[in-house]
Amino acid sequence: MHDGLMGLDGMSRVEGIRACKRLNANQLKLLAIAAMILDHCTVVFVPEAFPARWLLRMLGRIAAPTMCFFIAEGYTHTSNLKKYMGRLLLAAVVSHVPYNLCFGYEIWDIFRATDVMFSLLLGLAALAIWKSEDIAPWKRLLGVVVCCILAYSADWNYIAVLWILGFGIFHGNPGRQLAAFTAVAVLYLLQGLIYETSFPFISRFGVFLILPLLFLYNGQRGRKSRLIKWGFYWIYPIHMLLIYAVDRLI
Repeated sequence: MHDGLMGLDGMSRVEGIRACKRLNANQLKLLAIAAMILDHCTVVFVPEAFPARWLLRMLGRIAAPTMCFFIAEGYTHTSNLKKYMGRLLLAAVVSHVPYNLCFGYEIWDIFRATDVMFSLLLGLAALAIWKSEDIAPWKRLLGVVVCCILAYSADWNYIAVLWILGFGIFHGNPGRQLAAFTAVAVLYLLQGLIYETSFPFISRFGVFLILPLLFLYNGQRGRKSRLIKWGFYWIYPIHMLLIYAVDRLI
């Protein structure tokens, strides 16, 4: 009887934990999109002297690690890696001009600045290389290094590549995923110390806001929707064009 009660009690605890995990993939992606739009609007429209700018940017930092997490999830669940990479490549090419217009870079200066889709694509490529058992270990490591170098000029650069790699390599092991994410996040903070000398550097700590969201992730996709599946690919360049247009009008 005692063992039975312990079993029921253990089961209730498990069910309680599952009940806390209320966010599915669709909901997390929508949160990431909202955070991304908030961040980009803040960069373009909110003056650097505005006291709350750092807080708005901190909230916006949720977007990139969430995208990286789902790129790694996508690698695990995709039935056609080439098509998946092809979609990211198309989105990267289409988004280059809107990104550079929105943030004031030279349009064709791809080696100085380009959009995050290139970082996500190279992160996916790095993960595919690392997971390939037909490639010698040293070649896999070299492939990852090359992907990091190629991502240098893209938004979130090699940080996104390494996050995708960590989330993907340790898929199914949340503890190791957390450790890998944190290690790369510390690198991201150190990157900020080099390139940013003002107080807004603190906004970089916003990447850690993904952790409670991942704790709430229930591992489910949510309602199957082509709008959500394809929406991010299109809302990314479109919202930057709209921000650019509004900024020009203002």
